Amino acid sequence: MSHLRPLLKDVRVWLLVIFVLLSVIAINPKFTPQGVALRQVVKESAAEQAGIKNPDPRTAPTQRERILDINGKDVRTIEDYYAIVENYPANTSMRVVTTQGTYTLLTPSPPAANATQNATAQSASSGADDLGLVVYDAPRSNIKLGLDLSGGTRVILKPEQKVSKDDLDLIIENIKERLNVYGLSDIVVRDARDLSGDDFIVVEIAGANKDEVRELLGNQGKFEAKIGNSTVFRGGNDITYVCRTAECSGIDRNAGCGQAADGWACRFSFEIQLSPDAAARQGDLTRDLTVIYNESTQGYLERPLDLYLDNGLVDSLHISADLKGKTETHILISGSGTGVTQQAAAENAIANMKTLQTVLITGSLPVKLDIVKSDGISPALGGGFVRNAALLMILSIFAVTAVIVARYRRLIVSIPVIVTMLAEVIIVLGFAAAVGWNMDLASIAAIIIAIGSGVDDQIVLIDETLESVKSQARSWKEKVSAAFFIIFASYFTLAAAMVPLFFAGAGLLRGFAITTVVGVTAGVLITRPAFARFIEALLKRDEES
Repeated sequence: MSHLRPLLKDVRVWLLVIFVLLSVIAINPKFTPQGVALRQVVKESAAEQAGIKNPDPRTAPTQRERILDINGKDVRTIEDYYAIVENYPANTSMRVVTTQGTYTLLTPSPPAANATQNATAQSASSGADDLGLVVYDAPRSNIKLGLDLSGGTRVILKPEQKVSKDDLDLIIENIKERLNVYGLSDIVVRDARDLSGDDFIVVEIAGANKDEVRELLGNQGKFEAKIGNSTVFRGGNDITYVCRTAECSGIDRNAGCGQAADGWACRFSFEIQLSPDAAARQGDLTRDLTVIYNESTQGYLERPLDLYLDNGLVDSLHISADLKGKTETHILISGSGTGVTQQAAAENAIANMKTLQTVLITGSLPVKLDIVKSDGISPALGGGFVRNAALLMILSIFAVTAVIVARYRRLIVSIPVIVTMLAEVIIVLGFAAAVGWNMDLASIAAIIIAIGSGVDDQIVLIDETLESVKSQARSWKEKVSAAFFIIFASYFTLAAAMVPLFFAGAGLLRGFAITTVVGVTAGVLITRPAFARFIEALLKRDEES
């Protein structure tokens, strides 16, 4: 024990202990979390109207608002939540208790249908999602999981032409606004550059539909409403208001849904409000148009209002004779959706409507973006990745321990090795939790690389310590100094090798590079010095005994 007492006074040992404790505090493990966490609150939904706010993606996972109780029934899992809300009656108050307050929601009623045949179409938007809440299992720690491990969609975009830094920032802000308007949260939008100097935009969205995101981001979003060849208004500044509530948007109450040649078709409609300048242009362009009448003697102007999205004709709307020469600011926009079944057509119509509403609000992007790559990972598959990654990490630690025991034939040598490997993993995860870095499969691989690099250094330290214990030719400090010269040379070589990976592959390997550098840096500066003191004390004690 005399050789172990100095460890309690050693600064390097205490430094390791302090960093491990700080890392555990940053990770903040929760073994039995209660409730389900909010991932998203849809704009203008029943939940938002009740006062529930969309979660801030920067909030630590364990600090996110969680639903604990609905109408006196405990909510512990996702299954509990959906069992309560899925078949809940419409137009009924619902009491929701969360970690941040108590809210009273009025469950929405399905949009009014024109006929019985439209009932199925209208129900396409009914159910639990009508509340406007998207939930997930309550986080067990502050470690943020990347899309590989939590599920979601990643899209890599490339500007069709070279853009300036200011334009790239403008595009990123526009994309963020589009995704927020569309009702998506937990969004990461960042720029990236590869080794060739090409600019990319990486969009990562947790729990989002891959096809919808591709459709929303793949288009420039250039919206124009024309009468003939003259533009009446454009998306963005010409639009002062776009209705997205059930009262003035949804499946068209007059047109509804009907059978088409190859399935079903449903029409949607929603109201918008034009700026005074756009309304004045409409008045000027309609002043000299001729009024014509249909069979029911309803009058409308000879030219329609043509709606174009990315230079493609979306719809043509008749202009009522009452609007001839008038500066009317309120306009009804309509379109359609198709599908094999009535419900599929209604869902397609609602999706098309939401895309059009988003473009009208945000305006067009300054340059067209090409989708270079898109990935979609289901939450179930991501959960499997987490379990497999954790199992792989544990197996790697045991494998390394077994090899060291076989090599030195001393079980006592394996103890500081295991402690050091676990400490390095905890410190890296604590750093990720503290800075909000997303841990993905590449980051898990980097942790394993850091552990492997650490084992190499530990073997060097063990060999040097054993030699100094058995031989008095050189002191332990001289041997350890020689070992650390090798360790630092290896560290700088590995860190330099990570620099190109920081930029390669549109930044997708950035997590691997950063995690590797953080892991080996923590090892060289924190765990290796403490390990050297541990191994010296244990081996001297073992030799004496």
